[in-house]
Amino acid sequence: MEKQRKLKNEVNANGVVEKGDFFDPAAPPPFKIGEIRAAIPKHCWVKNPWRSLSYVLRDLLVVLALLAAATHFNTWFFWPLYWVAQGTMFWAIFVLGHDCGHGSFSESPLLNSFVGHILHSSILVPYNGWRISHRTHHQNHGNVERDESWVPMPEKIYSKLDSSTRILRFSLPLPMLAYPAYLWYRSPGKDGSHFNPYSSLFSPGERKAVVISTACWTFMFGLLVYLSFVFGPITMFKLYGVPYLIFVMWLDFVTYLHHHGDDEHKLPWYRGKEWNYLRGGLTTVDRDYGIFNNIHHDIGTHVIHHLFPQIPHYHLVEATKAAKPVLGKYYREPNKSGPIPVHLIKNLVKSIGEDHFVSDTGEIVYYETDPQLKKFLATKFERYF
Repeated sequence: MEKQRKLKNEVNANGVVEKGDFFDPAAPPPFKIGEIRAAIPKHCWVKNPWRSLSYVLRDLLVVLALLAAATHFNTWFFWPLYWVAQGTMFWAIFVLGHDCGHGSFSESPLLNSFVGHILHSSILVPYNGWRISHRTHHQNHGNVERDESWVPMPEKIYSKLDSSTRILRFSLPLPMLAYPAYLWYRSPGKDGSHFNPYSSLFSPGERKAVVISTACWTFMFGLLVYLSFVFGPITMFKLYGVPYLIFVMWLDFVTYLHHHGDDEHKLPWYRGKEWNYLRGGLTTVDRDYGIFNNIHHDIGTHVIHHLFPQIPHYHLVEATKAAKPVLGKYYREPNKSGPIPVHLIKNLVKSIGEDHFVSDTGEIVYYETDPQLKKFLATKFERYF
């Protein structure tokens, strides 16, 4: 262990990131972000609104077809198939709205806002509230103090959680249902709400946009309540409620694994002078989701997306392939998936069981483990530990 620590110090001091099989993912990269940008073909930056709209049409037609099939068959054999399929399509719709939020959907802010509001409101996401906080996430990715999404808790905050809260926060499947609570209350240690225009998430100039999105969300929620009176709450729960929960699980599953659970190295997190945009972006992880890659618009191709969120989703695979020679070992090749990405369950369970908090001090930190919590979780998920 001491020998490995010395090697790590030597590598960092000399600015060299490789020696034999050793690689330090926290070492400053030997390339600049401009070199990555230059390696990506120019056409990958082109936003085609008609192509983007074609994906919206495709997804909405699938959603409507699934609704029609569910009401036609209406059997308990078909309902589970419908729930998984429709929940996955809700997630696909979120990703297209996510592109609108980044401006990668089209060059038109008006079109991006219009489509983004329709798509996200339909799945109970406050578009502008989410868009602004997600922009904060991208601008500060990998920064313990300023990141917004799945940020590690400093030890001083973690130590204040009672044992039942720790168990709830790190016991599956509850972390995979966290997104609605995050929209209302943000993460532990952070104040504010995505629905409140006076939240600390937003500047005074953004309040009007937040009000508009909250109004759209409220309209959609009211529509669902009305439809529940018309068709019955049980029918609406089967048609919309269960797919919504599946969508939330998809969102939490995918976004968590973008920033946790690498197979080979613990992912670094940064503070202070050690953080910069490039180093933070390089802590993200690409994932292979098998048959779902195309369905959810290649959202698993995440490293290049984090560095250059203005690239449309349909160019991300090509852009990543072009950038890999520049990135070298800083790019973590995703494990190849079968048709269903069951291999990622191991990454998820292992990370949830081990990645609990980071040190209160230090400008380069890694997740640390609460041994008592790990022991408790290991009794539930023994095969993954």
